[in-house]
Amino acid sequence: MPASRLIILSVAVAAAGGAGYVAKNMVATPPPRVIADSPQAPAIALQDVLVLSGDVAMGSPLENNISWESWPSNGVNANFITRAAEPDAVEKLKGSVARMAMYTGEPLRRSKLIGEGQSFMSSILPSGMRAVATAISADTSAGGFILPNDFVDVIMTRRSDTGSGGSGFTTETILKNIRVLAIDQTIQEDEEGKKTRVGQTATLELTPQQAEIITVAQQMADRLTLALRSITDNQEKHVGEADYLVSGNGRRGTVRLIKSGEVSEVGARK
Repeated sequence: MPASRLIILSVAVAAAGGAGYVAKNMVATPPPRVIADSPQAPAIALQDVLVLSGDVAMGSPLENNISWESWPSNGVNANFITRAAEPDAVEKLKGSVARMAMYTGEPLRRSKLIGEGQSFMSSILPSGMRAVATAISADTSAGGFILPNDFVDVIMTRRSDTGSGGSGFTTETILKNIRVLAIDQTIQEDEEGKKTRVGQTATLELTPQQAEIITVAQQMADRLTLALRSITDNQEKHVGEADYLVSGNGRRGTVRLIKSGEVSEVGARK
């Protein structure tokens, strides 16, 4: 056999052996993977907390808008209502009335509920303040856009004698930055059959002095108008109220008379 053929044959045998070796290594079973033991996360302790399952408006009963929800124990506030402490809380509290608006997902707190035997208005009225109602209509209450917790100025308009046999009108802001506690709303239909909500009475939060001022103004005025204030100046304090209607400007021994819309003072007889 020629030497060239022997060389070619040897090379072919060597190549075949190398290919077989490579193929054997490719199909060999890989070594088992070693998985290190990972530490398990610690279990989180949970408690059932009573939360709002629906929005509840101020003055409305809770009804079916409360339910139990699991909360991490380290996030449970002492004021929350828990199933462990009060398992029958859902049935006991569903008839309770909201002192303020509450929203879905919010934990229920008793401080936001009206106490048993208390009326809604007296429970939301701050200490030392008075609730006084005044008649309103759409044209005297910012088109009906005044709502509870808005702040308003009270404007008094009344007829006045011009001195030449005629009469005109005088307008004065008698109370400023007054909080609206409530608006009674009734549903009416307009000329096009659309239903609208119209309030006829606004209940205002007043000091005893302001309560006297608006009581006198209701007797004097041809119209009382509520002017809606911006939410940005609710904290402003005003002292320029019409206290002359009731205070006598600090003078004693006088009686205030209201006749035909005019205010006058006369000395009080002893």
